Amino acid sequence: MAILGAQGPLTWQPHPEVWLLVGMVVGLGFYVTRVIQPKMVALGEEPVTRRQKRFFAAAVLVLWLASDWPVHDLSEEYLYSIHMVQHMVLTLVMPPLFLFATPAWLVRLILGAGRVGPVLQKMGRPLFAALLYNGLLVLTHAAPLVNASVKIGPLHYVLHVSLVLAALLMWNPVCGPLPEMRLSLPAQMAYLFGMSIIPTIPAAFLTVAENPIYRAYERGPYRLWGVSIISDQQAAGLIMKLGGGFYLWGLIIILFAQWATRHQATERAAVTRTHEDVLTFEQVRSTFEESEPPASELRS
Repeated sequence: MAILGAQGPLTWQPHPEVWLLVGMVVGLGFYVTRVIQPKMVALGEEPVTRRQKRFFAAAVLVLWLASDWPVHDLSEEYLYSIHMVQHMVLTLVMPPLFLFATPAWLVRLILGAGRVGPVLQKMGRPLFAALLYNGLLVLTHAAPLVNASVKIGPLHYVLHVSLVLAALLMWNPVCGPLPEMRLSLPAQMAYLFGMSIIPTIPAAFLTVAENPIYRAYERGPYRLWGVSIISDQQAAGLIMKLGGGFYLWGLIIILFAQWATRHQATERAAVTRTHEDVLTFEQVRSTFEESEPPASELRS
């Protein structure tokens, strides 16, 4: 964690713990593709696609940008609104990218691993995943926990990791690698709508509070860029409510468009099959002409 007052927020500061985390994720990706993948391909599974590799690279990039300087220093030491943006990126943007990057055979391999697999499978069910994620979301915005996490680096790290893991479970019913664990498109829309409701509760407290809620961000008379602590927490509440809400509703619109396209395609296919099954006059006449006996047979 950066030491307040020693350097400004825009002065580059190294964060080796972030580099280590990103390096471990990249190393895990190489281990999956170089060690596990050849064995699974030999068993008849499909190799990791280029599309999945691109999603993995995008997810790692988002993880690094949201966790390293300057977002790291701004979010922990100066502005809670930046901290809110960081949380939303790590829970709403990054997890789907990692899920899109994960091959189905890897998830089945993990779920089949001893006692851990069945537990993870139950935790990935929509109701449990939604309750777990939203419970942690509300908990991590409690004032005592936020104030303590800003001062205690390991606690802040544990909270972030827990929230990201819960977000991976929460997104699994929508974009998980296994088709059998995903909800139908209409259910996905309802599920995401539900995910947009609960965050409005802590967001409302932030936007209407007239006094500072998170004292850890109250740094005396100096405020970064002249933003007051009240304006900062109100901006954080609006980002959480409007930013997160519009993001999820935008995804709902995309899912609705996909559902409507599939529904129209199904209807067109049904109409085509119906037309093919209708016996036309031309088909009847052609059949009779083929079945008529030759003229020689008629004269005899």
